[in-house]
Amino acid sequence: MEGHEPVRIYILSDSLGETADLVARAAASQFPPETFKVVRFPKVASAGSLEEVVRSVREHRCVLFYTLADARLRDRMHEVVSAVDLPAVDILGSAVSVLYQASGVKPRGEAGAIRRTDRGYFQRIEAWEFAVKHDDGRNIGGLAEAEIVLIGVSRIGKTPLSMYLAFKGYKAANIPLLPEVDPPPQLFEVDRRRVFGLVSDSDLLVSVRNQRLSELGGYAKQYAEPDAVARELDSARAVMRRIGCAIVDTGNRAVEETAQEIIRYLEL
Repeated sequence: MEGHEPVRIYILSDSLGETADLVARAAASQFPPETFKVVRFPKVASAGSLEEVVRSVREHRCVLFYTLADARLRDRMHEVVSAVDLPAVDILGSAVSVLYQASGVKPRGEAGAIRRTDRGYFQRIEAWEFAVKHDDGRNIGGLAEAEIVLIGVSRIGKTPLSMYLAFKGYKAANIPLLPEVDPPPQLFEVDRRRVFGLVSDSDLLVSVRNQRLSELGGYAKQYAEPDAVARELDSARAVMRRIGCAIVDTGNRAVEETAQEIIRYLEL
């Protein structure tokens, strides 16, 4: 894809398009970075709006992912994309059809129904807001409300892991362990079974930090210096031993894999 514009994945939905967005990004993750760009068109609630969107995007190198609860809109979408020969994926329609065949119960065709019937949706929203509010050591006074507290040095993966756990419905806070800075005392008051220390191989962390420095175009003394990084990790491990928390290695692992390990600890 070098030298080319990314292929656009257009999300069309008569609700917010969250489901199609998640599926599209999961599929796109199987390809090299920058191969695809996801663009969302939510609240497409009429055939006219649907047709207008398709007309506006058909000149681009693109594919359409759509979740349309209204069967009439789905049928019209199929007609429109077939007429202009655009590749498209009907994410919701085939699943609803199979469930209808299996149950004999007619679907409601109601946009956004999952947010009114799935209690987990509201739990995830609340967890997401909590994770943002308690990212990178902010609002330490709220640690008692956290279901998961992540600790570790810079660039160890605390924030993306917090956000993923929030997506799974867990209220996660994360606290950086800084060299020569005492951790907040509130950390030692949290049930150690809810605290998880994140570690990684020293060489790998040096590589991650060097990449970060190159992106920022600057230099911070000792931030990516191997000996300093090794000492920083040793200091962080000492704090983790004081707490008595579980230690989780994030090196060369997907966020999902690390999150599942933490969730398994919680369920013990």
